[in-house]
Amino acid sequence: MSDHGFTPDLDADHGARPDSPDALREAIPACDRIAYFNTGATGPSPGRVLDASAAWEGYHKVDVLAESDPYEVAFAEYERLRDRLAAFLDAPSETVGLTESTADGVSAVAAALDWEPGDVVVRTDLEHPAGTLPFERLARRRGVEVRVVETEDGRIDTAEFAEAVAGAELACFSSLSWNYGTRLPVRELCEIADDAGAFSLVDAVQSPGQRPLSVPEWGADAVACSGHKWCLGPWGAGLLYVDPAAEGDLHPAQISYRSVDDPGADAYELNPGGARFERGTASLAPHVGLREAIETMESVGLDAVHERVLDLADRLTDRLDSDRLLSPADPESGLVAVDVADPEGTVDRLHDDGIVTRDLPDPEAVRASVHAFNTKQEVDRLAEALNAEP
Repeated sequence: MSDHGFTPDLDADHGARPDSPDALREAIPACDRIAYFNTGATGPSPGRVLDASAAWEGYHKVDVLAESDPYEVAFAEYERLRDRLAAFLDAPSETVGLTESTADGVSAVAAALDWEPGDVVVRTDLEHPAGTLPFERLARRRGVEVRVVETEDGRIDTAEFAEAVAGAELACFSSLSWNYGTRLPVRELCEIADDAGAFSLVDAVQSPGQRPLSVPEWGADAVACSGHKWCLGPWGAGLLYVDPAAEGDLHPAQISYRSVDDPGADAYELNPGGARFERGTASLAPHVGLREAIETMESVGLDAVHERVLDLADRLTDRLDSDRLLSPADPESGLVAVDVADPEGTVDRLHDDGIVTRDLPDPEAVRASVHAFNTKQEVDRLAEALNAEP
């Protein structure tokens, strides 16, 4: 291991990191087998990412056991990973914690606030179950009122949001809707919540990897995300940002020796930021893989990725029958929802033809996730197949 931490030699098997969207495609084994349009659920990982995760496990469970202290090495690597992954979010390392997933982060924050019967949570009707179930539990167990702000075609009325958040303790909303692919006005919503005295919690799972990102600029109290979608990382690597001004409001429901500054002290002090939600001996392999995924995406260039995603998504919407399109005709992301009579059946038929998509429950539709590794030919093939559906 170098002075900079665990650095597996991946170039020998994979060559240098890709430096273009086309080279990124060549680095992803799944692209040799299928036309993959389901990154909004889980992205296909480059071979380098898969091998980075596996290399950590071999290093930690073989070499370190023979040569060093596995806890000392792992704890040093936790810190290095936090520093590197926080930099990807353009956030100070002391604000970010390593979690398992976006759902893990949202649920942890929901459980870390003090709740009384009659307290109010506000969310939108665009939220994934990761952003609804923790608050349904609070309603059942703590008597919390959950207000749902209705949206139209993935758009939120900020005046209605402001009315709903008045007197609320927390507002939870997505940075990018998982069903329509629309971008929410996150900074404005956070400002409205702050003016109302409500804690703002952002589900950002669809944002990292689609474009450059600066989480602190949103002004949120907490932001949960993960790397297994557009970053093309492995499952199990989540990140939780907590604004320093808000961390005092959060006391985790579960703590352990990685949650605190000195686990042997007579009176424990919680770690700053999201690290107060870290607990015990969680595997580092997913976050090691995410680090490699992020460095791979940065090698391609996040601006280049963003441009390619929007170009291909625009190509898809241009080729779809206009009455089928449920997402914006001028795409705001790589997520495109398409109206078909039988979404589940359509997904199955597309899969039989080597095209991977997914069906949505609300709106009932097929959702295509267009990433930079897709090709124009794949997009045209997908559009033709969707237009042929009843």
